[in-house]
Amino acid sequence: MKVHFIGIGGIGLSALARFLNNDGHEISGSDMKKSPITEDLINEGIKVTCPQSADNIQEDFDLVIYSAAVTDENPELIQSRMKQIRTLSRKEALPIVLGDKKNYCVAGAHGKSTTTAILASILQSSALIGAISKEFGSNFKYVNDLVAFEADESDASFLLSNPYCSIVTNAEPEHMEYYNYDYDKFFQAYETFINLAKKRVINAEDEYLKKLKIDEDTIKLYPSKDIKNISYILKDNEPYTKFELLDYGYFEVWGFGYHIALDASLAILAALNELSIEEIKTNILKYKGIKKRFDVVQSNEKFVVIDDYAHHPTEILATIQSILEYDKIKKMSKKVVIWQPHKYSRTIDNLEGFKACFKGCDELVILPLWTVAGEKKVDINFQKEFEVYNPIFAHSLQTSEGKIQLINDNKIVKTYEDGIILGVGAGDITYQLRH
Repeated sequence: MKVHFIGIGGIGLSALARFLNNDGHEISGSDMKKSPITEDLINEGIKVTCPQSADNIQEDFDLVIYSAAVTDENPELIQSRMKQIRTLSRKEALPIVLGDKKNYCVAGAHGKSTTTAILASILQSSALIGAISKEFGSNFKYVNDLVAFEADESDASFLLSNPYCSIVTNAEPEHMEYYNYDYDKFFQAYETFINLAKKRVINAEDEYLKKLKIDEDTIKLYPSKDIKNISYILKDNEPYTKFELLDYGYFEVWGFGYHIALDASLAILAALNELSIEEIKTNILKYKGIKKRFDVVQSNEKFVVIDDYAHHPTEILATIQSILEYDKIKKMSKKVVIWQPHKYSRTIDNLEGFKACFKGCDELVILPLWTVAGEKKVDINFQKEFEVYNPIFAHSLQTSEGKIQLINDNKIVKTYEDGIILGVGAGDITYQLRH
């Protein structure tokens, strides 16, 4: 097939494009502007055009797939429909990509990218992940028809992922605007996803998963009793979590934190369907983390900068706990969190959680909220709501070797040259933290 992707530079859509390209299809795509992802795609032999234009749509395209960010006003989408080319959203295209594969599908509000990447390392399988795995430097890997797939609940697309094995880290309500704040509809989607699969692995202590009607033969992880003797170590200055799982012995996995042990344990229990324990213990060491998850982007004896995609209170709290464990070993001068709030809806829906999740940091810096196109603006008094932290406000960051400067009105208002600097958020903070 000749398949064109509108919005091919997105982390999710680019993975599908790469997968179909390796499956032998002729792939092209477009995006609004160039990015590291579009450059990588071009280097892989995929034709990518920036910016988007109706002229990019050819008569002989068999299929056009578009990202969730693409609107009905997009010139390429309009042209595709005028030419009566079959058009599908990313969600609708999943059965074409995954329909005949043996899919290990990982879902959850938090931890699904990490769990999927760990599982891909263990299985040494094909992978489609919503983040960049450092093991293979991509959000995608093509090996065979065994696939570790990050399944997305935000638009219920996980229901179309054809799971052979469903793995769920947690089911905390998120993206409720898609479900019209109908919690019954939200939880029913999770229940359906889990029971679609022949094999199932869940975190049985998650308060939301406990309420679901799930087939009896589901593998259930009880972290508080199944995961024991957790410890944190640095190997060649890289963070590792060591833990014991049930009666399978000890495992080591890249990263710091209880949540890392939990995510790894779910991946291990799923992989037992394919591999021996000894193979799993060997392969899990190939996992080297994922970009933007506890991502150490600068480090010297007195100054460490860590980038983390955490953009929900539960995620931020887990990351800060990891920082506290990290600091027990590093013993740095202070812990500074730089937060870029993401979306008005998420910030308002979780405001009380955000107000509580920064405990443990010595300073909190708040950047302007990062919104998405078309989102309704809401007035939030960050100064008042977060006054307990005495926050520092900055318009942007300026990063150089051994230094991060806070900028307001084009002036440097504060400079950090020591301590642990943790940046959290899903907007452009990841680029601001990198020099």
